[in-house]
Amino acid sequence: MNIRIGAVPLFAIIAVAIAVYAVGFASSYDLRVLTVSGIYVIVVLGYQFIFGYAGALSLAQGAFFGIGAYVTGILGSQFGWQFTATFPLSILVPALLAATIALPVLRLQSHYFALATLALGQGILLIAINWEGVTGGANGLPGVPGIVIFDIAIPRGLALLAFVWGLAAAAAALAWWIMHGLYGLSFTVMRETPLAADALGIDRAALRFVAFVLSAAYGGAAGALFVHTIRVISPEVLGFAIMVTVLTMTVIGGRTQIVGAVIGAILLIHLPEWFRGLEEYYLVAMGVVLLLVILFAPDGAAAYFGRRPTKAEDKSRPDIVPIDLRPGRKAGFEIKGLTKSYGGNRALDGVDLTVAPGEIVGLIGPNGSGKTTLANLLTGLDRPDGGRITLEGEDITGLPAHRIARLGIGRTFQTPQLAPSLSLVDAVAAAHAGNRNSDLTTAREDAFALLAGFDLTARADQLCRSQPHGVKRSVDLAAALARRPSIIVLDEPAAGLTQDEAATLAGVVRTYAANGAAVLVIDHDMTFLLPLAQRLVCLDAGQVIAHGLPDEVVEEAAVIAAYFGAPVISPASAP
Repeated sequence: MNIRIGAVPLFAIIAVAIAVYAVGFASSYDLRVLTVSGIYVIVVLGYQFIFGYAGALSLAQGAFFGIGAYVTGILGSQFGWQFTATFPLSILVPALLAATIALPVLRLQSHYFALATLALGQGILLIAINWEGVTGGANGLPGVPGIVIFDIAIPRGLALLAFVWGLAAAAAALAWWIMHGLYGLSFTVMRETPLAADALGIDRAALRFVAFVLSAAYGGAAGALFVHTIRVISPEVLGFAIMVTVLTMTVIGGRTQIVGAVIGAILLIHLPEWFRGLEEYYLVAMGVVLLLVILFAPDGAAAYFGRRPTKAEDKSRPDIVPIDLRPGRKAGFEIKGLTKSYGGNRALDGVDLTVAPGEIVGLIGPNGSGKTTLANLLTGLDRPDGGRITLEGEDITGLPAHRIARLGIGRTFQTPQLAPSLSLVDAVAAAHAGNRNSDLTTAREDAFALLAGFDLTARADQLCRSQPHGVKRSVDLAAALARRPSIIVLDEPAAGLTQDEAATLAGVVRTYAANGAAVLVIDHDMTFLLPLAQRLVCLDAGQVIAHGLPDEVVEEAAVIAAYFGAPVISPASAP
């Protein structure tokens, strides 16, 4: 059961609790521990960008923390620089390092990315140990000054505690501002459904770059505060234990919830202190508490508190404004001599295909004939070996999927690609993420109107993960239409739909085509496709074996032999 507390009230409760404890009950040692908790809040907030929002397991956050610490520690202890000069550099240096290595490192996937970032951290640790003339080597450098801002010293104790937690609050506010709105939705789609991100025009590489640089900047800021708190710099700030601590805090608190950074940092820093009175049993007690958090709150302790409905989830909706579902511009596409092989298998062999504005073309063929391969090549999810694809005369062959989507080509998938943790309205609104002229409120209003066209307004605030197959298919199409593409590619849109759902979907497709869109429909359901398509193209073994009017194509002997195996109904006899 979730305790329904909004993020702002929960932050307020935590802030009041910290203030009361610090002023009325904490010893000088307790204040120092609480100060360190605030520092870790900042580094965890940064780690949430790359590990939580971007979904990439970076093991370099400890390194960025250590770099920030060394920049401030060296400049402060060796050159007498004040905090106002060293702190910005502690943010800038790790951020620049992250930006420099991002291009090669972010191309790596999964565990390769993790290993590369781990190697980065270990390399920097070795530099710190061996560059004795600058870093002090294994012994480090003593004499790091306290924080002085414009000649005003901030002493340890309540003053330093208030300063650190004030910066933590500012860091949390900045993180909320960055991740709030369409930008945050684009991160969710990228993390949970990468294919959908590509098809919706979301530049995944750019998002990962931003997340990596932000994580480094936050890590460097936290490292600077840490070294001013302990007043000494040593290679321990680059140790892998720091990285493990940050990772654990993020998992325990919640990967994608800002308040989770606060909860995770406080829990992991204070649990050893709270249980230290148990002497040799305190590690067991701490382990039990952490295990309970993981078991009963797998999405992090912050998720246990739930969240209040956002404005988009408010059940009291304004009247639905009918939308004019028209493509952004009228455009068709032409495919010439398209080829693609996978190993020794020729998936496409010299395919020609043209779809004009306002036209609905059906693409049929037996399993393995190359239909989905053609859709993937057209929408940029794969690169052709040969041939040419043009959009109104512009060559788009081999362009990245997100660029093709932004040029006006949308698509759906055989298996609907919807971020499970998003509501239906946000899954559709996320399609506006690449539109600089749109905001979250406008995007949600448009998404709600699109869902109304599929009679899904009653489900708009429900999560995608809990929807039946037919609903997911409709939402998948609504998301594809949200960008108002000139060309829409539908990959088996009627599969698994009821007769009513298929009729609704067909009506939306007809309307969109009538308003000037070029539509390519891939489907095996002839009762759905034949009345819908104006032309039919049949593929077999990667080649076009027939094309023309639907009732003529389905009667060709080659088509019957390759695809149907028996006579089929004609459009005239279709219900």
